[in-house]
Amino acid sequence: MRGRRIAFDYGDVRIGVAVSDPDGIIATPLTPLLSQNPKLLQDLAAIFNEYQPISIYIGEPKHMSGKSGDSVAKAKKFGELIESEFPLPLTYVDERLSTVSAARKLKEAGVNPRDSKKLIDSMAAVAILEQGLAIEKNS
Repeated sequence: MRGRRIAFDYGDVRIGVAVSDPDGIIATPLTPLLSQNPKLLQDLAAIFNEYQPISIYIGEPKHMSGKSGDSVAKAKKFGELIESEFPLPLTYVDERLSTVSAARKLKEAGVNPRDSKKLIDSMAAVAILEQGLAIEKNS
C-alpha cells in the first residue's frame, strides 16, 4: 500500500523520529522530540499533519535476553498515547540492536561522537522503520 510510515524510538529524554517516502523504500530521520515537553502532543500532531502516515512503528526495547523491562513499559505507554490521538495501525518492532546499528552508521559516516549524540535517537528510529518496512514487505 502506498503511503508514508513513521517510526519512533522512545527514550526518557528524547524520542527519535523517522519517516518513509510514500513508496515505503527510504527512511529519513527527523528532528527528535523531547519526551518531557509539555507540548509533545502538539509536536506529534504537527508531524502527523505534515506527513500523513498510514502506519506507525514504535521500537520495543527488550533486553538482549528477550525479556521486557521498564523501557518496554514506557514505550508501550507512549504507544497507547499515540493510539489514543492518532487512530492508525501501530506495530511494535524489536529494537534490541537499533541504537548500536545507528551508532555504527554514524561512525562510518564520519560523524564525531559529540554530534552523534544529537542524531542517535532519530537514526535508531530509522533502523526501527527499516525493520518495520522489511517485515511489512515480507508479509
